[in-house]
Amino acid sequence: MPAPMESLIRLRMSTADGHYAGGLVDGARILQLFGDAVTEVLIRHDGDEGLMRAMQSEFLLPVRSGDYLEVRATLVSIGKSSRTFECTAHKIIALVDPADSAANLLAEPALVVKATAVAVVPAAKQRVVRQ
Repeated sequence: MPAPMESLIRLRMSTADGHYAGGLVDGARILQLFGDAVTEVLIRHDGDEGLMRAMQSEFLLPVRSGDYLEVRATLVSIGKSSRTFECTAHKIIALVDPADSAANLLAEPALVVKATAVAVVPAAKQRVVRQ
C-alpha cells in the first residue's frame, strides 16, 4: 500500500504574524497554512488547486512570534470530486521570551492546532491520471 500523500511546511512565525499582545499569532494564520498544505497535495494529486469546502479546527495551544511550526496536511479520503484531509500544526521550537533571542528545541513536538478539511476538485479539472 503506498504511503499517504501529504504536504509538510516548516516555518517560523515572524513578528508580522504576531497579531495580539505578547506576539500571539492569530489562529487564522494557521488555517491559512493548512490551506496552503492542502493546495499542494491537490496539485500533486489532481493537477489543480481545487477549492476548500469546509474545515473544522481545534486550537489547543498558543502560537507566538518566533515559534517554529511543522504544518502537515495528509490526504485521508478520496471521493469523486471531494478530498478529505487531516491537518496538524506542531510547535517544534519555542521562543523563550519575545524580548530575547533564546529559544528552546522542544523534546517532543507540541500539537497546537488540528483540523479536518474537505476540498473539492471538479471532475473537469482533474488532470492527473492515477493508476
